[in-house]
Amino acid sequence: MTEELELIIDDAESSMKKAIGFLEAELVKIRAGKANPNMLDGIMVEYYGSPTPISQVANINIMDARTISIQPWEKKTLQLIEKAIMAANIGMNPQNDGQNIRLFLPPLTEERRRELVKRSAAEAEQSKIAIRNIRREAIEEVKRLQKEGLSEDIVKDSEKEIQDVTDRYIVLVDKLLAAKEKDVMSI
Repeated sequence: MTEELELIIDDAESSMKKAIGFLEAELVKIRAGKANPNMLDGIMVEYYGSPTPISQVANINIMDARTISIQPWEKKTLQLIEKAIMAANIGMNPQNDGQNIRLFLPPLTEERRRELVKRSAAEAEQSKIAIRNIRREAIEEVKRLQKEGLSEDIVKDSEKEIQDVTDRYIVLVDKLLAAKEKDVMSI
């Protein structure tokens, strides 16, 4: 196989790994009944005029399995953090005691669990779409090389290898989704 083909396949696999990493990060944000500081990832606080992650303006601690404590470094950011959490609509109401903000995770109802499973499935589907798009782009690159004189046999072998890599990553997405569904649905 030519060096250029190997580079195309390696780039495709690298991009697919990034898609899996993104999926893992998104699945962590979907709560499964246990407190996790990563649930607050992606929530931005308006701090001195620029959006800043909560983790950069406060200490985030897990008090017990159902409680997250947020202690701002500056007292004036307390209301800003509270407002950002409310706006993020993560299913928790912040309790402000003037020093800290506490988030109590309500017990998950069966309906809420099903919603979380649907959300997890939607994230997994987005990852599969991204992986398939990466496959399509890689195959287009290989076909471009064929027009430049690459033999048809080598092109077919390369396409098969790209498809094998794609299948491997699609199976990994399914495994991650199954693990998350099990985690969410377990009481």
